[in-house]
Amino acid sequence: MFDIAPFALQLDLSIRLVLAAALGLAVGFEREIHGHPAGLRTHMLVSMGSALFTVLSAYGFDSVPNAGPIDPTRIAAQIVSGIGFLGAGAILKDGVVIRGLTTAASLWATSAVGMAAGAGEPLIAGVATAVILVSLWPINALAERLHGTNLPDIQLRLSLDDVASIGAVSAILVAKKLEVGHLSTQRLGKGEYRVDTTIQGRPQQISAALEEISAIDGVDIISTSQAD
Repeated sequence: MFDIAPFALQLDLSIRLVLAAALGLAVGFEREIHGHPAGLRTHMLVSMGSALFTVLSAYGFDSVPNAGPIDPTRIAAQIVSGIGFLGAGAILKDGVVIRGLTTAASLWATSAVGMAAGAGEPLIAGVATAVILVSLWPINALAERLHGTNLPDIQLRLSLDDVASIGAVSAILVAKKLEVGHLSTQRLGKGEYRVDTTIQGRPQQISAALEEISAIDGVDIISTSQAD
């Protein structure tokens, strides 16, 4: 006769994996709509993978003969170390602008959500996901309002082949809602100009502006540094 017990266990564990993937997808959706590199797929895979490791650690070796005592936390404990490497890859430094810290933290927290789902704690996993989403969206908006007037000035130095490119650079800075200080232009030689200016804004805005400026033909970013 067919034994229903193993099937019921497999079904329960599969539901945990689906739940972990769904919760990771929710966090990844917020990162995706705000244009961060680690978005839907990354957070979904991190959460589901963490749940799978947790499930295998707890149930995957019960049927191994002569396995001896099995520590169900042994594999799951290595998830934290593994996510550390993935999070480090999400952190980028562009001059004085550091990007990806929040995304790295969201990946780390999402792995914990996956572990909770894999361990059979759906309520804890759901509440943790809600807290993560609140921290990434409403609290982030509040932080921007609190610190919006206390942002450092960034000195930006550019090299241009054509002085007319200043217009395109200025348009990008204005479109990204950056505060632009005094802009000076110096002609170094034929077809060679240097532009110095100061800008102020959120790190995400500055990073996006620098990325678009670097894509302009004949424009090179020489340096970005925090003003004294």
